[in-house]
Amino acid sequence: MATVTRKSHAQLVKMRRAGQITALALQAVAQAIHAGVSTAELDRIAEKTIRGLGAVPSFKGYHGYPASICASINDEIVHGIPSRRQLREGDIVSIDAGAIWRGYQGDSAITVAVDQVEPRVQALIQATQDGLHAGIAAVRVGATLGDVSHAIQAVADAAGFGVVREYGGHGIGAAMHEPPRIPNWGAPGRGLVLETGMTLAIEPMYTMRGYETRVLSDDWTVVTADGSWAAHWEHTVAVTETGAEILTLVPDGAGAEVVEVQDEN
Repeated sequence: MATVTRKSHAQLVKMRRAGQITALALQAVAQAIHAGVSTAELDRIAEKTIRGLGAVPSFKGYHGYPASICASINDEIVHGIPSRRQLREGDIVSIDAGAIWRGYQGDSAITVAVDQVEPRVQALIQATQDGLHAGIAAVRVGATLGDVSHAIQAVADAAGFGVVREYGGHGIGAAMHEPPRIPNWGAPGRGLVLETGMTLAIEPMYTMRGYETRVLSDDWTVVTADGSWAAHWEHTVAVTETGAEILTLVPDGAGAEVVEVQDEN
């Protein structure tokens, strides 16, 4: 099994800043989502926010990825490439963003409805967000990754939604993807035992029906095999003595245009 790193206090300080910047970028993008906006414009907003706060978009150039966010619409699960495509009323769009600040990463995702959507689609978005919170609530010293995975799956099962199995969460730190892999389904009590200082990106992906996926010809965009719509939520968290600390939150009272990021070394 690959080594799972435990972060020092100084490293966690940097990850908090990276996470804060990621959250502010997502906040700015969410505020700009409306019918008629293109995902390319959302990408520009995210990149401007991230760079304006002294960080670098972690996705741009990652294995050749061409943008600063992933923008996945309707049946697209993850890794949708921003383009001139305009959002329409009734769509949903999952925005995944990441930032690197002083060598450390933040990674987070949200799913947003464009104006009014069907009730079952809104339920999908809410259930996926609930699954994220359930997974985070399962994070504590002595718990296992299986406990986290099972908590995420249980929410989907109760709401009657599918859980994507081919993609999931991951460790994070100086690299965007570090061990361990975190499935969004599984049995409790199995897998890695969590310890203080571990940092995890927890990211449930639910679908309206099945869990099978396929990748489009752009070699990035992952869609549901059955064409059903999907939602995606994600936070970066640190394991602490008292549970999970969410690192990708907007600070109280902050806005992307007014926050200054200071070093705490």
